[in-house]
Amino acid sequence: MEKLTASQVRTLFLFEHLDESQVAWLVEHGHVERRAAGTPILTEGEPATCFFVLLEGTVALRRNVGGEMVETNRTDHRGSYFGATQAYLEADIGSKTNYQMTVDSITDTVMFQLPADEFGPMVREWFPMAMHLLEGLFLGMQNNQRVLGQRERLLALGSLSAGLTHELNNPAAAAVRATAALRERVAGMRHKLAMLASGAIDPETLPSLVLLQENAVERVAKAPKLGPMEASDREDEVADWLDERGIQGGWDLAPTLVAGGLDVEWLREAIDKCPQATTEAAVRWIAYTVETESLMNEIEDATTRVSTLVGAAKQYSQMDRAPFQVVDVHELLDSTLVMLNNKLGGGIEVVRSYDRSLPLISAYAAELNQVWTNLIDNAIAAMSGQGTLTIRTALDDGCAVVEITDTGTGIPAEIKERIFEPFFTTKAVGEGTGLGLDITWRIIVNKHHGDVRVESVPGKTTFHVRIPLNPLKAQ
Repeated sequence: MEKLTASQVRTLFLFEHLDESQVAWLVEHGHVERRAAGTPILTEGEPATCFFVLLEGTVALRRNVGGEMVETNRTDHRGSYFGATQAYLEADIGSKTNYQMTVDSITDTVMFQLPADEFGPMVREWFPMAMHLLEGLFLGMQNNQRVLGQRERLLALGSLSAGLTHELNNPAAAAVRATAALRERVAGMRHKLAMLASGAIDPETLPSLVLLQENAVERVAKAPKLGPMEASDREDEVADWLDERGIQGGWDLAPTLVAGGLDVEWLREAIDKCPQATTEAAVRWIAYTVETESLMNEIEDATTRVSTLVGAAKQYSQMDRAPFQVVDVHELLDSTLVMLNNKLGGGIEVVRSYDRSLPLISAYAAELNQVWTNLIDNAIAAMSGQGTLTIRTALDDGCAVVEITDTGTGIPAEIKERIFEPFFTTKAVGEGTGLGLDITWRIIVNKHHGDVRVESVPGKTTFHVRIPLNPLKAQ
């Protein structure tokens, strides 16, 4: 069995400051292991029996994510260690007793190996105080990350639920108001029909009124959107024309007629087709028709908006869908924007610069939506309610590229390298846990084998997200 000498052991940064007896123990209990390129060194989930230190070669570290192996790191750095790295822990937990990743030899490798059941107790004996500190730190961070991770998700869920409720409330309230108004207008039309049945309106004029009604409905469907000044001018013209015809309440009827796309010219041609005695009845019949049609359009728009929001929420949450699927990244981005619309408010302009030729990608859709939520929410916070949010997509070297840019204050250079660290946050106390970008990193890099980078100067911060079109092949 090949051994290292004491001088060779001291060349490894992990052991360079040990005393003579400690180095001697390592020489006695450790030995050299060699692996050919393409062979496994250890496998995730198996008992953690060995501690390895890399001497020569390149190794790849991989994790099993959703049944697929995702490479998390690759190194040729002499002295890198892996395997039973938590053997010193006294607590009998899974991260100590089983390998937490798979390590493969990319090239021929040479390693220094120590048995975990001997190395762990010896490290505790050599460094008792350090072991207490490390154990407390490790278990404390593990518990904190679990608790705060749950809180981060609950905060995001609560915020999105509140925003969705607000967005649903507006069209729902509009539909209720329009329905109540429609009920009144239908009652008025029933009154007109009663007048017709009683003979108050000449039955011979009914065909003319029905024709006017049909023409008015067509005009409503094609009615242009007018600016406030243009609408006001047209209302004045219509009201004056109605007054000239002796029709009472012209100022009340004019806004309804103009909103339905009816102007003086159309009214003149239409009314001239009716007997003089029925002019006012015809105008009011048309007004009822226009208003009922407009109210039905409003109800349709409101219910369509509700349906769209529900669809976006379903798309966002990926209900009833497989976790790993082929998706359109644009649909995911749009559904996230709908969910965050309440936070965008009226002061933030959203610019979509989508490359529609971008093909579908294989991804964990619900988790990508969490990434977009984290990045867009941070961008909104950085702009404090005023600015431009630009979302750009592109295809580059077999990857889908998503860039999210805000015009906020930017990320200070001194903290830029720390923003992906767990628990690091620049938000006020109570507003964030510092896990949003850590979760983003793990979803994109670890789970999708992609990359996340950030460029920031005052007034422009861009997060670049790269996702392989097929993460499984990218491994």
